[in-house]
Amino acid sequence: MRTGMTTLLLLSLSGAAMAATDDRAAAWWSHVRTLASDAYEGRGTGKPGYDRAADYVIGQFQALGLKPAGVDGYKQPIAFVEQVILAQDSSARLVGPQGETPLATPADIIFSGGGGPAPETVNAPLVFAGYGLHLPEVGHDDFAGLDLKGKIVVVVSGGPATISGALKSHARSERAQWLAKQGALGLIQLVTPKQVEIPWDRRAALASQPALFFRDAALRDTARPFLSAQIDPAKSALLFAGSGHDFADLAAAADQSAPVPGFPLVQRLDAKVAARRSDLSSPNLIAVMPGTDPALKDQYVVLSAHLDGYGIGNPIKGDAIYNGALDNASGVASLLEIARTLRGGKVKPRRSILFAIVTAEEKGLLGSRYFAQRPTVPHKTIVADLNFDMALPIFPLTSVTPIGYDQSSLGRDAAAVSAAMNLPITPDPFPDRNVFIRSDQYSFIRTGIPALFFKYGFKAGTPEAEIEKAWRANIYHSPRDDTNQPVMPAESVKLNDYVAAVTLRVANAPGRPEWNRDSFFRRFVQ
Repeated sequence: MRTGMTTLLLLSLSGAAMAATDDRAAAWWSHVRTLASDAYEGRGTGKPGYDRAADYVIGQFQALGLKPAGVDGYKQPIAFVEQVILAQDSSARLVGPQGETPLATPADIIFSGGGGPAPETVNAPLVFAGYGLHLPEVGHDDFAGLDLKGKIVVVVSGGPATISGALKSHARSERAQWLAKQGALGLIQLVTPKQVEIPWDRRAALASQPALFFRDAALRDTARPFLSAQIDPAKSALLFAGSGHDFADLAAAADQSAPVPGFPLVQRLDAKVAARRSDLSSPNLIAVMPGTDPALKDQYVVLSAHLDGYGIGNPIKGDAIYNGALDNASGVASLLEIARTLRGGKVKPRRSILFAIVTAEEKGLLGSRYFAQRPTVPHKTIVADLNFDMALPIFPLTSVTPIGYDQSSLGRDAAAVSAAMNLPITPDPFPDRNVFIRSDQYSFIRTGIPALFFKYGFKAGTPEAEIEKAWRANIYHSPRDDTNQPVMPAESVKLNDYVAAVTLRVANAPGRPEWNRDSFFRRFVQ
């Protein structure tokens, strides 16, 4: 589709649906205020607050005239097992030639409850595998030459600058599953002090949060219990005692994306993991705006955002409700307002638009993974996923970063809209944050569906980067992510309009999106 057609589509969105910016910003903010209010108790997966939020979203679907496309009306129920790691009943120690070193849980070490049942005990040697990236396709394999069977594998954050952020992110997402198949017993992930996003004390406070895994064992990452843990960056050096290697030197190399060696460690981890498990259910919410072209209406462009949050957790300064205003009531609000814009535009979508408001993103992208593997429409009819998660309207929108734009023809669609709207594309400024795998678009990508994930654009080293860094350090995944924080709703209207235009361009193109020929992710096409 030519740029002129993009301009026409943009003009079609400037009619009745495009009311005064102030009114549209107020409508978006009203959704956010509702979904992030204390009455919804942080929208924890499977909790009453999430169910009340789901009822609100369904009411909005109905008001917008969107048709139910779930299994039970608008709902696609999912069966989970909730697993809570009982830190007070768990223990860990390092055992080596120099003696024993206790690790406090969760002050020093955090055991993950996601993926599947945690092992009750583990006593195994440690092996350091550098960045822990298995990418033989591009000539990089940190596990080559290492004995992994019966070991707990230790890896550090980062990766070679010569490998794209998307590929590194993919390798990390597949790591536990791959290691389990090699006979490894567990994985400990270290973060260099300079690459820390969330301070360790906040991570420790979140350790008591319930984790989830699928009740259906066929959907789990590993077939047997597999230990997954993180260690306080300030204590990471303990793992390397007696190895002849200094963690500070390894961290400095990782911060520079320099080569990091792999080698056996002389210490063992002896751990006991206590957990409480129970069954629960939580639904995805699926609605459809039918397409207008008889030849294309049975194809779908998915717009996704997650509704769940962290629910009620450990109090911080007396507040125990993790409201999740920008993560991700804001994304759900954007999808509702994009639906309003598309409905009111003069040019209607030729393909159908499927709105997937998913659950359990914070528990490991579980809701979107379930939908992508067991969609409520035939999988082959889904042409693209456009995902909205934690777009941060905390500085003016002057450029956009559609994560994944360099992997498929969707990038050309995004670029055409960028040119028409004077919102240039800025590459991901921090590719080692793994954002490519940290939101729901990745569930679609893993089943072969091209996808984009929309972010405010900014460059490293700018004031915007400092604002974003401070938000992550002080507000992200905390009770402070509520509606009392500074927000620029009018900037969200701009990004909503951008995504609406991309959606309409993809929905009305003659052909369906395709992976680029050189994209690593073409291999997932089913």
